[in-house]
Amino acid sequence: MDHVRGSVLVVDDEPTISEIVSAYLERAGYATRVAADGYAALEAVAQRRPDLIVLDLMLPGLDGLEVMRRVRDRATAIILLTAKGAEADRVIGLRLGADDYVVKPFSPAELVARVDAVLRRVDTVPAAAPVLRCGALEIDPGARQVRIEGAPVALTAREFDLLAFLARHPGQAFTREQLMDHVWQYAFYSDTSTVTVHIRRLRAKLEPFAGVETVWGVGYRFVA
Repeated sequence: MDHVRGSVLVVDDEPTISEIVSAYLERAGYATRVAADGYAALEAVAQRRPDLIVLDLMLPGLDGLEVMRRVRDRATAIILLTAKGAEADRVIGLRLGADDYVVKPFSPAELVARVDAVLRRVDTVPAAAPVLRCGALEIDPGARQVRIEGAPVALTAREFDLLAFLARHPGQAFTREQLMDHVWQYAFYSDTSTVTVHIRRLRAKLEPFAGVETVWGVGYRFVA
């Protein structure tokens, strides 16, 4: 690899899946490591924090949701691998701060596209981007920090991206599909429920100082 685009930890107890995913990611320019269970994943993160974790929810010993709870500093992005019928687990994962999910069986090329989209958000924020101030709320895109009345607010990477996008367009209503396109940068995403989950999380963390208002029949808009 002439240029490493980022580091990815692949956590799955099926060696075939780990090998295929790793091969596709390395071909796309990512440095990859593999862990076969939850405890190995925690050890790998402690040794060297990756930029992103591809995390299977169904792991022996320590499951994927518990791994997420233990690495919730959110400097690391997470894409979940879930079984087709595991909708409840997907919702819990998103509430815990997962950035995206892919349902098994999946196309390795699609997974690489999701990794690209998640990591692209951090790379494209200018270091000198101006701080957004909306009443008591401050959003610093360069440092990726949010403060309310000077106190830091803990947001996941995707929550930050969503808030920053909406705050740059105050009062403008966006559909969930538009938010998927602009924030998740994945225009062909068929399930927009992840937007709803992230909106709920933002509201819980921002209100009553600022929030995201529902525009019935349309979508959401930012209000200070």
